[in-house]
Amino acid sequence: MKTLLALAFGVTICSAAVAASGDYWPAFRGPNAAGISDTAKPPAKFGPEENVVWKVNVPPAPSSPCVWGDRIFLTAFDGGKLETHCYQRRDGKLLWKRDALAEKLEDFNTAEGSPAASTPVTDGKLVVSYFGSCGLICHDFAGKEIWRHPLPVAQSAGGFGTGGSPALAGGLVLVGRDLATGCSLLAMELKSGKKVWETARPDVLPSFGSPIFWKNNGKEEVVMSGSLKLKGYDLKTGAERWSLAGMPSFTCTTPVVGEGLLFFAGWSPGKSDGPMPTFAGVAKDADKNKDGVVTFEEAKAVRMDTFFKAMDTNRDGKLTAEDFDLMKAAMAKGENILVAVKPGGLGNLAESQIAWKQTRGLPYVPSPLLYDGRLYLVKDGGMISCFDAKTGQVFYQQERLNALGSYYASPVAADGRIYVSSLDGKLTVLKAGGTTPEILHRADFKERIAGTPALVGDRLYLRTQTKLYAFGP
Repeated sequence: MKTLLALAFGVTICSAAVAASGDYWPAFRGPNAAGISDTAKPPAKFGPEENVVWKVNVPPAPSSPCVWGDRIFLTAFDGGKLETHCYQRRDGKLLWKRDALAEKLEDFNTAEGSPAASTPVTDGKLVVSYFGSCGLICHDFAGKEIWRHPLPVAQSAGGFGTGGSPALAGGLVLVGRDLATGCSLLAMELKSGKKVWETARPDVLPSFGSPIFWKNNGKEEVVMSGSLKLKGYDLKTGAERWSLAGMPSFTCTTPVVGEGLLFFAGWSPGKSDGPMPTFAGVAKDADKNKDGVVTFEEAKAVRMDTFFKAMDTNRDGKLTAEDFDLMKAAMAKGENILVAVKPGGLGNLAESQIAWKQTRGLPYVPSPLLYDGRLYLVKDGGMISCFDAKTGQVFYQQERLNALGSYYASPVAADGRIYVSSLDGKLTVLKAGGTTPEILHRADFKERIAGTPALVGDRLYLRTQTKLYAFGP
């Protein structure tokens, strides 16, 4: 894993002094979205009133803490404004906040999504925030705006809202723009904000993952998951180098690399986990006037308005049997899978390019965790699986954490421990390794946790629905 972290930072612009001390968690899930730290020693036991170094109130948003030196960065949705916040790491003091000045907010699911879902990314000098409503904005650590790159308001799948976060590699800011129409991968020069390349992704469906860096047999690549296909692109030019079909029809997860392989795991409803909802079943309760159409107001009356846009497949503002037929056809194309990809492939990858794969215990939103030679998956319902990363050997599969519910935050690990957070606020600490999951500690925050924790030094930084916590000895 130390090799992985060194590789990730070898392609970003780093401050040598800070890099040497390990005081960073510079993006979603830390270096290269891996979710691990080789240097951090966060506490094994903590909770709302236990081992709290400090806690401060923060506006609600599902984005995660981004840490460098004595700074913590968050994106926030506060009073109708999209903002970047900077906090002092030693005591949680708010140092500055900057309004993104979005003229219009993207559509977003008010119960499950947010227009401030993307985690910022930093190189130790500059911090870049991405908002689907208005584009990319770069500040220095004092809060001065350095550049901005406006983008059209994102139209996400089902009006859910933007989900992916920006990444840094080779002096570039990388942003996946997998939208309802016109999916693309964008690369901007970090220092200047100049657009370097943008590559269309016409044969993938909208997704919510983030790009990562992979040194594939010496070739620097950006890897981006997408609904139906996983793809690798040349870091310098954006040219597509390879594509792997047979992915889920709807993806929220981000790949990880290590042990000489690339790993992707994803699941979407409708393929193998029970029958999909039918229009007849929905209309039975919602279609009050029995005209064969469900309007938004009718859906709202039976509390189905939250996912109305997701079900309105043809986006005509009403639900009909055609919408459900289209949804069923789209879902049928996907495959729920965990796959380990060998390096060196080009073009459309064949089965021989796959080292091993699995089809049980798959995550919906949490990305896989590769730690000390093992791959961990967290599935809704509070189930965890563990595999040998090189061979796919099962150490345990779909073992219960005794913390039911949905999981949006991704697992993270340091100092021989794994940290897993459920959406309803239960955080579980496990011992890494073993043939069964060994629970070391549980904490209940009694409020929503959608963001992934950050592990830096002897601290764990956790964002809940209303607070940002620092835990430590």
